[in-house]
Amino acid sequence: MVGQAPGRIVHNTGIPWNDKSGDNLRDWLEVSSEEFYNVEDFGIIPMGFCYPGTGKSGDLPPRKECAKEWHQALLDKMTNVRLMLLIGKYAQDYYLPEVRKWSLTKKVEHFQQFLPDYFVLPHPSPRNNIWQAKNPWFKEEVLPVLRYEVKKILS
Repeated sequence: MVGQAPGRIVHNTGIPWNDKSGDNLRDWLEVSSEEFYNVEDFGIIPMGFCYPGTGKSGDLPPRKECAKEWHQALLDKMTNVRLMLLIGKYAQDYYLPEVRKWSLTKKVEHFQQFLPDYFVLPHPSPRNNIWQAKNPWFKEEVLPVLRYEVKKILS
């Protein structure tokens, strides 16, 4: 999983996705916390490795130098990556530069275009509940495929 950067709660606990966003993500994946934090099944890489601070409308973007410095070295150590979940705009822009100009909605609508290597998702923050309400197809069409892919890989 490639996410954004730790939020304040995650920064304070030192446990990735240990917040409401993580609860939502685990719900989307239909996995327990035990399964989610099993390093044999899931790898977690943030786009930024430190809490970037707060801006006018929420957390600041992840620091750009982190991904350039660390992602490839970390991925080189992960020998059995079968699917990368690109969670949110920053991960998608970094790993899918050819569609950087697409809106998040368009990327998620065309998620199958990026399979079998990548699965694009909006950020599971409660702040994105409005986006989900405007795009009911996400829960109806995208999440069932995500859950199927995750179950297939974990079995």
